[in-house]
Amino acid sequence: MSAVSMPAGRPDTAHRGFITLSVMLATIMQALDTTIANVALPHMQGSMSATQDQISWVLTSYIVAAAIFMPLTGFLTARFGRKRIFMWAVVGFTVASMMCGAAQSLTQIVLFRLLQGVFGASLVPLSQSVLLDTYPREQHGSAMALWGVGVMVGPILGPTLGGWLTEYYNWRWVFYINLPFGMLAWLGLAAYVRETETDRTRRFDLLGFALLSISIGAFQMMLDRGESLDWFASAEVMIEAMLAGLCFYLFVAHIFTDEHPFIEPGLFKDRNFAVGLLFIFIVGIILLATMALLPPFLQNLMGYPVIDVGYVLAPRGIGTMVAMMVVGKLSGKVDGRYQIFLGLMLTSLSLWEMTHFNTDIGSWDVVRTGVIQGLGLGFIFVPLSTITFATLAPRYRNEGTALFSLLRNIGSSIGISVVITKLSQNLQANHAALADYINPFNLALRQAVETGAYNLNTPQGLAAINGEVTRQAATLAYLQDFRLMMWITLAAVPLIVLLRAPAKKAAPSEVHAALD
Repeated sequence: MSAVSMPAGRPDTAHRGFITLSVMLATIMQALDTTIANVALPHMQGSMSATQDQISWVLTSYIVAAAIFMPLTGFLTARFGRKRIFMWAVVGFTVASMMCGAAQSLTQIVLFRLLQGVFGASLVPLSQSVLLDTYPREQHGSAMALWGVGVMVGPILGPTLGGWLTEYYNWRWVFYINLPFGMLAWLGLAAYVRETETDRTRRFDLLGFALLSISIGAFQMMLDRGESLDWFASAEVMIEAMLAGLCFYLFVAHIFTDEHPFIEPGLFKDRNFAVGLLFIFIVGIILLATMALLPPFLQNLMGYPVIDVGYVLAPRGIGTMVAMMVVGKLSGKVDGRYQIFLGLMLTSLSLWEMTHFNTDIGSWDVVRTGVIQGLGLGFIFVPLSTITFATLAPRYRNEGTALFSLLRNIGSSIGISVVITKLSQNLQANHAALADYINPFNLALRQAVETGAYNLNTPQGLAAINGEVTRQAATLAYLQDFRLMMWITLAAVPLIVLLRAPAKKAAPSEVHAALD
């Protein structure tokens, strides 16, 4: 049954199911690609004969391109129609994925990843916008629960799936796997999603887009290259930071003074939407920052193979899925702000427990804390997505969902950069502090020497004790990062009071009683 023959109004239940499945496939496809290629980078590096710095552009090109083109979603859908843009984005992303898999040189794969980012930028915001329009407002919680499964679980399961494909097949399959997802998503969109009205008179604000693009691009470059260039000790990072700040200031001044700005300021008059953007920024920090820390912790300090790391971290995604299904059932029955509070408490609890990790913990400790954190993020993400758009005018939805996804991605980039930088700094500080205890007056060291555990008279013995000091310093640095994220999570709690619960629709019986 084609979209043309559907009755007017919202789609019926059967069509909603097909629409949901189609947009979910597109969402999962894009969300997986944010992390699935990470574990395959060493294999790509060998195939392309690239250095560590060069191969990192495979990730950087995708992130920067997606961040720059995501705000363009609102204008393109208004000008050309949401369905048309959505279908072209799916086709472009799928073709670019196949080209990445077939790339024979570093230049090719970086270029194709750039195209992947351009086409994939609009997939997540458009899928959210389609679901919000497909379901009535009282079912938005259930719709966001389904959408959130793809957005939240995709990045969590990405390293597991990527590691498995790389281990048993080839790194190229982390890109080829998008083909069936893309084909099924395109068929579903073509058959069941309706086209929206277009506004051919809307003028493209080239200056506003250019200023925002330069600001986002420079900022992402600064975050990506800051760690390797020692941050503001590098002239490149200084230039990128100043460029990002200057262009963002000019962009803000422009949208409040131009008659037809690239992003309408009216969006930010909605309090729930404005607070929701700040909230999702913090969620982005927590979501991927932990995923950036746990794999090296398990591999480098505890000796886990790559494939086992994926298996240990996968239950975190299961926790998120369970929470989202529960929240979907509670939608409309329990105030979403209480659910967000519960999610923040669960997330804080898991991070607090992780501050007590050591190199003797078992797999169950990692799985248990991961499930608790997954539950917490699930209880935060769905009600937050619902409340953020509950009072926003429908005409702002395409632009609003694009900004919502953009802030989540920027939060993730900042979170990863901060925790990796703090990890490096704390490692050095901890090593210096612990090294002070390596002296002849340390009774524990003297006992270790007397029992033959260490020999301070040989280079091998000194190297061994230095290695142990480094190992303990690194362990403490990871725990300090977990504590930092715990405080960031708790700092978000006061934002809950700024959110307003959406007004409930009166039941038909209540309406008739009022009329009588």
